[in-house]
Amino acid sequence: MDTDPGFNHANSPSQHPDTELFSTEEDSSLYFTYSGGCNELQVNDLHYEILINGKPNTPQLVKKSIAHVRQDDRLLPHLTVRETLVFVAKLRLPTHFTQAQREQRVDDVIAELRLRQCAHTRVGNDYVRGVSGGERRRVSIAVQLLWNPGILILDEPTSGLDSFTAHNLVITLSRLARGNRLVLLSVHQPRSDIFQLFDLVVLLSSGSAVYCGAARDMVAYFTALGYPCPRYCNPSDFYVDLISIDRRSLEQEAECLERATVLAGKFMEKVRDTEDHMWKPAAADTAPAQTESPQQLSTVKTEEVITISKQKNRLPGRLHQFTILIRRHMYNDYRDLVTILVHGFEALLMSLLVGCLYYGAGEERLSIQDTVALLYMIGALTPFAVVLDVIAKCHTERAMLFHELEDGMYSVSSYFFAKVLGELPEHCVFTLVYGLPIYWLAGLNEAPERFLLNFLLVWLMVYCSRAMALFVAAALPTLQTSAFMGNALFTVFYLTGGFVISLENMWLVASWFSHASFMRWGFEGMLQVQFRGNKYPITISNITISVDGIHVVEAMKMNQYPLYSCYLVLLAVCLCFMVLYYVSLKFIKQKSSQDW
Repeated sequence: MDTDPGFNHANSPSQHPDTELFSTEEDSSLYFTYSGGCNELQVNDLHYEILINGKPNTPQLVKKSIAHVRQDDRLLPHLTVRETLVFVAKLRLPTHFTQAQREQRVDDVIAELRLRQCAHTRVGNDYVRGVSGGERRRVSIAVQLLWNPGILILDEPTSGLDSFTAHNLVITLSRLARGNRLVLLSVHQPRSDIFQLFDLVVLLSSGSAVYCGAARDMVAYFTALGYPCPRYCNPSDFYVDLISIDRRSLEQEAECLERATVLAGKFMEKVRDTEDHMWKPAAADTAPAQTESPQQLSTVKTEEVITISKQKNRLPGRLHQFTILIRRHMYNDYRDLVTILVHGFEALLMSLLVGCLYYGAGEERLSIQDTVALLYMIGALTPFAVVLDVIAKCHTERAMLFHELEDGMYSVSSYFFAKVLGELPEHCVFTLVYGLPIYWLAGLNEAPERFLLNFLLVWLMVYCSRAMALFVAAALPTLQTSAFMGNALFTVFYLTGGFVISLENMWLVASWFSHASFMRWGFEGMLQVQFRGNKYPITISNITISVDGIHVVEAMKMNQYPLYSCYLVLLAVCLCFMVLYYVSLKFIKQKSSQDW
């Protein structure tokens, strides 16, 4: 179906006197009456010059005036409804709001959108049990409503909802439109009681307007054209079917296209000379100018005085945004106990499997060959798993990140530092769970300082892989391309790490990659930590001599640089990937996979 009807709520307080919109239970709530004056949106000429309250459209003006509720809900699943709104209130409300005022605004939004019964329930998603679909949609609306925008645009807010929930949702939107707010929404196949709530309606067929005007006048308009709506039939269903294109056969398609073209042409003829391009009955008088009651005037005047007397409505700074985001990040992540336990068990299982394999050496120390293989395996197992886990997690957050950055909720730098530092405790714990058992089970150098030096190298290698995964996930548009590139980079670094092929036998390009390979520098550092100062017996024919293990490292060409340089290079590699990650966040739109 090529039809896309759109609906526009105007600010008329008495459009439908027969419809009761305000329940006595909620009449004590604020209803979020917008105090910034009547809002007006104009579209002039064919180049789509959009004016907001008479001003040219700019990104800054859009962020201040318009709230956009997308068709799909993008919310953190492990936060409760109230926590979600509290964090948004801290990010979107001006700094002069007190804590009590923010909490009151959250309470008012919860009451207005009838979310009290689920205020302390997790939002959830397709995999985490939480609120219902209709409640989750109302939470998405509440997120935008918190900062009290003058214009609210919703993209098919009733999609996926049952008819009862959809009706209640549109009633809520109609109540909001009565609060001096402009509400525009697109809806497919609204039922009759939903259609009665609309003030203005636009019908589109193949991109052309077939009707634009008051909803109550739509039946009269089409009746005058010879298409009366049958009795007991939903007008929206009947006239959407009338302008839809039936493509089951060429004859039917041609007939429908001709009818839609004629209807669109007749509508253009009727509104050609009108200023607003909206159809009005011939007998209808010009709409009276809106008058404000004394109470409304006093409210506006009071608001103006407050606006003048207070400082500029500044939003929280980047440092404040960072503190809010890191708390929100930790609230959401550390409540996901299943994922945390799975990742912890994954790290522990790999450590125990490898450690038990080398535990069979008993009292004897591992041979040189086994020790070298073990050290390289330690640096390769967990980083590979971390790459895939981080990429998958980042892509689940991309859509929400894109929408929040587009809405101007926070800056890229605030999110970057909150993301990096918020995941740091989790990274440290998982690396410890992985590095401790395997070290002692395999009987590596028991000196405490050797263990600490080795653990720091493992920690840096794993973190380099995490930083690389963050960069790849932010730089590439889809999960599949990010996973492919992450695996490709890790494989290149793995092959040029100095174990699969010696550094001296690598050709030129491979040697270049080896200098950037965190696998190579971590491996080289662990070799020096384990072998330096340890004596190993080497038998040549009938002669056995004791050789310092550092000579083994020298034979592998892994002792060309001092030990501290390995740590410095790993830090530099990690820093480079972090800078690339920040640049990707800054200049690449973090759309979800289906939006590209």
